[in-house]
Amino acid sequence: MGALRDEGLLGQPGLHQPHSLHEAWELKSALGNSALYVSGGTLLRTQWDAGTVAMPHQLIDLRGVEGIGEIRSTEYYLTLGALAKLSQCRKNIYLQSAASAVSSAVKGIAAPAVRNLATLGGNIASGFGDILPALLVYDAEMVTYDGEVLNAQPLIEWLNSRWEGAGSTMDIIAEVRIPLTKASEKESCKVEVYHKVGRREAFTPSLVTVALTASMDSSHRISRVRLAAGGGSGRPQRLITAEAMLEGNTYDERLLPLVYEAVVNDFETYSDPFASEAYKKKTAGNLIVSELWKAFEV
Repeated sequence: MGALRDEGLLGQPGLHQPHSLHEAWELKSALGNSALYVSGGTLLRTQWDAGTVAMPHQLIDLRGVEGIGEIRSTEYYLTLGALAKLSQCRKNIYLQSAASAVSSAVKGIAAPAVRNLATLGGNIASGFGDILPALLVYDAEMVTYDGEVLNAQPLIEWLNSRWEGAGSTMDIIAEVRIPLTKASEKESCKVEVYHKVGRREAFTPSLVTVALTASMDSSHRISRVRLAAGGGSGRPQRLITAEAMLEGNTYDERLLPLVYEAVVNDFETYSDPFASEAYKKKTAGNLIVSELWKAFEV
């Protein structure tokens, strides 16, 4: 029966269960495009059931790979292993302290039963997971395995390569690193926010997701500004123009309409059966401006 499955005669993919990153990479190298890496498989299962993605002939199950399922905090980084379950991330005190917007993002992904299966790496590997805008505002780094060594690069660069079709389908996501920064002595106010807008209040696919981090000192000067947006199957992105309007400037509520316009103009999204492109752009702009006003209007 196993041989029949390997040949695809019963419509079931062959299953391989490596115990190391190198073993998994070697399997993918040998099997090529007929094989797909998988961990929790929650998104892929949904796509297969909907018929939007074809089921591969072979699955390389990463759940047995050692060393990439932990969350660790060091002096310089908070490291999130790719196999860490979303439910594990949701409860982690280090993540709540170092990157509260990421912790908030995890809480809004799917239902509890799904979070018990779904992994951080799987949400990222899709290229449009709801956690990505939150990771972007913390200047997260992606660490991947290329068959020989682990390579770190800014998450934004990894995302750009993936969306432009230049990323390698061989490389395995091993972990995500969030740099740990100390608060400035001059910092009097800080905002870390993640928002998700869906078709209903909970357990729903996103239409728009936004994340932002920023600090303000006692002189009302704004710094460390990071704004990001995504949602649905759209491309998660930093909103660079809007960030530049705030970075280094003294807070003034007259800046907010300009930031709103910059978000609306820069956010690249799409229309779907539930919401128009214009609605998504305006929603992102309103959410970001509202959070800035609430945090900095003193």
